[in-house]
Amino acid sequence: MTRAAHRLQLAQPALSQAMARIEAQVGVRLLERNPRGVTLTPAGEAFLAKAHAALAAMEDMQAAARSWARQEEGRLHAGFMSMTPPMMAGDLFPRFSAAHPEVTVEWRELGYPTVPPRGWLGDADAGLIWFAPTGPGLDSQPIRTSPLVVAMTDAHRLAGRSELTVGEVLDETFPGIVDWCDAGWLGYWGLDAYRGGPARRTPDGAVTPEEVASIVASGRAITTVPAIVAVPFAHLGIRAIPLIDAEPAVLTLVWPAGAATPLVADLAELARDLHRDADSPPHGGHARVIR
Repeated sequence: MTRAAHRLQLAQPALSQAMARIEAQVGVRLLERNPRGVTLTPAGEAFLAKAHAALAAMEDMQAAARSWARQEEGRLHAGFMSMTPPMMAGDLFPRFSAAHPEVTVEWRELGYPTVPPRGWLGDADAGLIWFAPTGPGLDSQPIRTSPLVVAMTDAHRLAGRSELTVGEVLDETFPGIVDWCDAGWLGYWGLDAYRGGPARRTPDGAVTPEEVASIVASGRAITTVPAIVAVPFAHLGIRAIPLIDAEPAVLTLVWPAGAATPLVADLAELARDLHRDADSPPHGGHARVIR
């Protein structure tokens, strides 16, 4: 209760009174109170799940209204993670601007994806991310791929290798990320699907890719990233080694499920065209992949 009151910027007695009022309104005890704090009752567990859903629906409704208001004003909010700048999407946004010269694209930086991922997108009409979050609430369209590389310090025992396999790095330590991050998204970068379980991680609780890069640069961990993302960190003494048997990372456009405005629908169609062009064999030859 003390931690919750601090996060809500309330005095603890005020929060306790608010919880007592909620229990009185619903007619059932939601919390078991004990000297060490509180735990949820079975009714509280059920109530909490519904409360999360109700709050998410309210936020989604408000975000949808704001998105349509921007549509009428000729504005589009586009989100991106700090290591996924818009130019990584190739011709996507230049094509969009050419098709909609009257529309202003306004960029918003996003943090790590949360659960549910719809909350991570926040007020953005659409967003760019390498590997779409795994939870419900978002529609998605792949744009391009990039090979995975292993990022590690120059002093790492494997740093002299020209290439690596997944099996050679599964037992390595990966950077610790905040516990509210989407577990499926985090597990992708930790190679959990190949290991059959979560990676060993540092206790840091990083909240940005820059913090992850600092952990890697310290020599305490390695991580996987798309090859194109690893380039800016060379000056930190971080080496990027190709991971030759890993599936490539996919840069993806995401937007709220079932709530695309006409502008977002047009953007998604352009992303679909780019992806289709990348997969189409030119003149009957082999398929080419944008990297």
